[in-house]
Amino acid sequence: MRPARLREAFYGRLHGKTLRPGQASTLRTLLPQLSLDLAQPAPADIRQLFPGPIDAVRLEIGFGGGEHLLSMLGRHPRSGFLGAEPFVNGMAKMLAALEAEPSDRIRLFSDDATLLLDWLPDGSLGGIDLLYPDPWPKPRHWKRRFVSAANLDRFARVLAPGSLFRFASDIDSYVAWTLKHCAAHAAFDELAPSPADRLIPYEGWPGTRYEAKALREGRQPRYLVFRRLPHAAG
Repeated sequence: MRPARLREAFYGRLHGKTLRPGQASTLRTLLPQLSLDLAQPAPADIRQLFPGPIDAVRLEIGFGGGEHLLSMLGRHPRSGFLGAEPFVNGMAKMLAALEAEPSDRIRLFSDDATLLLDWLPDGSLGGIDLLYPDPWPKPRHWKRRFVSAANLDRFARVLAPGSLFRFASDIDSYVAWTLKHCAAHAAFDELAPSPADRLIPYEGWPGTRYEAKALREGRQPRYLVFRRLPHAAG
């Protein structure tokens, strides 16, 4: 078991509007049932986190209100999903959806995703999604972006060879930042044959409220896909 550590520097909001009583109740009652317990060692095969037969496990970091993660649950009935979201209001929205339509193929984490990444076994994930993360558009804040050399090292360690890291953003500087960082990392190879392919949403993409706002305001989303190379060190 890796030694416990504190969360890394976290700059995003943790709380928004005051939760309604029903949301607060669901957060108290349902979240403990679905939460990952990082105080315990991760199982060597993380498919054991789920009661039914699972072929692969995917992670979504910062799932917001859960639109995409919930759509993945419906489209991939043989996959298990981990969702990390420290923003309380986003977690409450996800839990409300899971209360209405329960699933035994999802586990949640409400703290710093780097803690979860460090807890997971090597090569245990079939994919990682980082969709519309906080862009920190001012250059002096770029060091706060989740895509970094250190976190790409984490991704490379936990992703199984051949699996995908997907990144979506409507912020040009963050898209360029991510392309540069992944190109510089030996474990990742971009799959887009041309820049035009980056404009095509992922298969089954449900859209998100944030994306709709970006489009209304004239910003063009990009959908990047990187493969975890089979022979590169993590």
